[in-house]
Amino acid sequence: MTLKEIEAKYDKKMKMLRDELDLRRKTEIHEVEERKNGQISTLMQRHEEAFTDIKNYYNDITLNNLALINSLKEQMEDMRKKEEHMEREMAEVTLQNRRLADPLQKAKDEMNEMQKRLGNHERDKQILVCTKARLKVAERELKDLKWEHEVLEQRFIKVQQEREELYRKFADAIQEVQQKTGFKNLLLERKLQALNAAVEKREVQFNEVLAASNLDPTALTLVSRKLEDVLESKNTTIKDLQYELARVCKVRLIPPSAGLHLLLPQSCALCPASPDEHYRQRVPGILLRR
Repeated sequence: MTLKEIEAKYDKKMKMLRDELDLRRKTEIHEVEERKNGQISTLMQRHEEAFTDIKNYYNDITLNNLALINSLKEQMEDMRKKEEHMEREMAEVTLQNRRLADPLQKAKDEMNEMQKRLGNHERDKQILVCTKARLKVAERELKDLKWEHEVLEQRFIKVQQEREELYRKFADAIQEVQQKTGFKNLLLERKLQALNAAVEKREVQFNEVLAASNLDPTALTLVSRKLEDVLESKNTTIKDLQYELARVCKVRLIPPSAGLHLLLPQSCALCPASPDEHYRQRVPGILLRR
């Protein structure tokens, strides 16, 4: 074969191969375009669905937002009205607070005063409790004292009865003693008068003897002393009798006792002012000089 034939053969093979590859390329390209168109259609459909979903979502959001906006507008209107109403009320409350400021201060002062009174009241309650306790103790003591008083009163009545009985017996005894001592007083008084008369007689005789005798001073002194001793003995006897008479007279004078007076003679007619008075009156002055 010649070179041209070989070139023609290979050109023909090349052309056939080129046509076949071109057909294969075109077929693959067509398949790729079909797959691409299918994917594009699918993607567009998906995008359309997503867009529809997004559109619906945003439409819902828009509708909800519009409804929310309308609701918020209504709420804002209500809030504005409420705010206006609250402002009016606040103005009224402010004015009322200004009017009530003085009464409030007065009420606070009264509350402080009441709190102080409450403190005092609590203290008074405690004092009252203590006082009630002391009162109960005092009532018990009073009850005991009443019982003791009743017992003592009964004993007092009994003792008073015994005292009256003793006073009655004492009065009877006094009357008996008076009857017994009356006669004795008379005898003592007569004896005393007799002794006084004897003393006076002896004094007169002694003075006459002294006047008639011219004794020396020494003998006169001895006689005077002996006579003084005798007179002292007699005066002692008279003094004892006067004491006995005064004692007997005092027995007849009974002082009044509590609740009972005995009607006895107040004094004894025979009693001297004192036991020594008669003695002092009857002793001669000359014999009392030492």
